[in-house]
This record gives sequence, structure tokens and C-alpha cells, in this order.
Amino acid sequence: HNTTYTYQCVGLLIKTLQRSIIDLYLSPRPTSSTMSFATSAPKVAQAVTATFATYCTADFLSNFIQHPTQKMDYGFLNSFIGREVDQPFWGTRTQHIIGVAGCLAITDHTSQALFQKVFKKELCFAKSPAAFVAHTFLFIFSGVTLYCAGDAALNPNHKEEDRMTTFKSETYNSYVGSNTAWFEPYVPVAVAKLAGPAAGSSWLGSALLPATLAYSTVKGVGWNDWGNSGLNELEEKMNGVGVEK
Repeated sequence: HNTTYTYQCVGLLIKTLQRSIIDLYLSPRPTSSTMSFATSAPKVAQAVTATFATYCTADFLSNFIQHPTQKMDYGFLNSFIGREVDQPFWGTRTQHIIGVAGCLAITDHTSQALFQKVFKKELCFAKSPAAFVAHTFLFIFSGVTLYCAGDAALNPNHKEEDRMTTFKSETYNSYVGSNTAWFEPYVPVAVAKLAGPAAGSSWLGSALLPATLAYSTVKGVGWNDWGNSGLNELEEKMNGVGVEK
């Protein structure tokens, strides 16, 4: 029963996000004519894909901040870098990179569209800092929680009777970690002051660096994923954790 309920939660979340994207991006706006699905859908898909790529890169880079001297388990990709492969996907950093980035890309754009529809203007940190900070927490928490729901329901490494408990525990971790990402909108501002407006508005300064730092704090604080903590069994083996020397 717990497994069925978890699957239903995941399905409901996905359907809600799908309806939200279609409604928020494609519904008529008072300041412009109605956009057809054929012309707007590719633009939405392109934007979500670009965000997905940014978040994948940010998650990968954040591992070097959290685990600067440790070897990470990237599943099937380990075979390309001379490392042992235990699980090809589930329970690896690759699962986390792809899964979290996909969920965050969807919730990020959905949240932006929601705020734009409510406030009738583009969401901008300089003009609406409070709304932007709220958006930051909303999309990170909802995106990471969506990933946790999917992992709890689909990951074969979880026992059937533990799936709901796992989802509840991971949701709490998501809440704790998401509260640490409040600083993300301020990073481009700091970059602009230190390196100039062009650097602050660049992809590196306005997107990749803020996301990388946010990934580090959300994972690090929410899941205690620092140094030799937060490693899976293969990572502990590769790094000699728990082995007496």
C-alpha cells in the first residue's frame, strides 16, 4: 500500500507540473495575443533544456566543493575513468545529477511563470527581491522533493516496506537543505561588484556559479554530504572509509 501511495504521489506531482506549464506559459496574457502551442512549446522546451544542462553541470561541480579529495561513484560512467562499477545508475551520483536537474528545471520554469502570471511582470531580483527569494525556495524545495518522491517510488535499492518512510525522511532533508539556498540570487550581484556587470550577467556568473554553490549547501546541510560523510558503499570502499590502516 505504501508503494502504491508513493507512485500515486509521484504521478500527481508530474501531472500537476505538466498542467501548470501548459496553463502558465500558453494561456492568454492581457498584454499580448494568444500564443499557439506550435510556436511557444519549442521555446519552453529549449529554455527548460538549457536550465537542465546548467543544473547537471552545477551538481557535478558541487561534488568537488563537498568532496574535494574523495572519489565519487558515477555508476556506469566509472568504467570510462578507471573506477569500479557497482550499480550502473541507481544510488549513484549520476542518478542524482540527472534526476535532480530534470526536476529542478521543470519547477524553476513553472515557478517563474507562476510569479509572472500573478504579478503581471517578469520575475526580476532587482525589482522584486522578496518575490525572487520566495521563488528560489519554492522551486528548489518542490524540485528536490519531486526527485525524492521519484527515487522513493522507483529506486530498486529501497525495500518495498520502507519506500514511504524514505520519502518522508528525504522530504524533511529537502526542506532543511532548501532553506540554505536563500543566498543564490545575491551571487550574481556579488560577482558584478567584484568582476563587473558583464561577469555578473554572464552564464557563469548569473547561472552556473549560483547553482553550484546552492547545490553544495542544499546537499551538504540537508543530507550531511561533506567529506567522508554522505558516501555510498562503493565510495566508502574507493576512499578507504572505515578501513583501518
